[in-house]
Amino acid sequence: MSQTTEQQHRPTDPADPADTALKARHRAMWALGDYPAVAAEVISALGPRLVRAAGVGPDDRVIDVAAGSGNASLPAAATGATVVAGDLTPDLLSAGRRAAAVAGLDLTWEEADAEALPHPDASFDVVLSCVGVMFAPHHQVAADELVRVCRPGGRIALLSWTPAGFIGRLFATLRPYVPAPPPGASPPPLWGDEAHVRALLGDRVEHVEAVTEELPVDRFATGAAFRDFFRQRYGPTVAAYHGLGDDTDRVRALDEALAELADEALTGDPATMGWEYLLLVARRA
Repeated sequence: MSQTTEQQHRPTDPADPADTALKARHRAMWALGDYPAVAAEVISALGPRLVRAAGVGPDDRVIDVAAGSGNASLPAAATGATVVAGDLTPDLLSAGRRAAAVAGLDLTWEEADAEALPHPDASFDVVLSCVGVMFAPHHQVAADELVRVCRPGGRIALLSWTPAGFIGRLFATLRPYVPAPPPGASPPPLWGDEAHVRALLGDRVEHVEAVTEELPVDRFATGAAFRDFFRQRYGPTVAAYHGLGDDTDRVRALDEALAELADEALTGDPATMGWEYLLLVARRA
């Protein structure tokens, strides 16, 4: 079994103190709960879908930006590609290393900020992000980094939850229960809006192909089952409940809102939800 390797984060210029604090909160949020369980039990099909769309192969050097626990990194490495998986949250990288070791996959794991990637220009043939970079607060800064590290003629492939889809509606449901985002931060589901992503990437890319698809999720028989799973495991939901503290009325209201959201989305037998996402692939000009 091959061993994973780890790369140290390249030093960057000192950040604004408010931005540093924001990134620290993001890092802590994604360490809450058990995101690797969400990735493995609910959205495991997304990484392979993105890797196929990007046409990753054994001759490619690939970076997975905001890789989490490796939803896209591991299937990319399984093609024989040389893969770097970067994320802001060390806990998720540790989970990814363990999964890679079990699968016998060799890839590099690094702690890295999607808005300041520790790599020279044009370092990669393929730049991936699977429901990851969308959570970087400054969308244009993150998009500029995706383009910067992709070589001319290379591919940028992104999979993001849409604003109108189930996860977009989840964030809208959470909004009244969490602090307002700081000035300059943009809502994550905007990355699921094709026009928004095209504007972020601009004329630095060409041959853009975008499609909206749905992930069928049959993991939850009831809205209450979804709520309880996400309350315990999905960082943004866990953080929302933590922020409510002992306010039993607001906790109860959020409980009801999340269960209702999922119940409305469940259809068929077995009960299934369709979680909409945007899949966008472009070539670096």
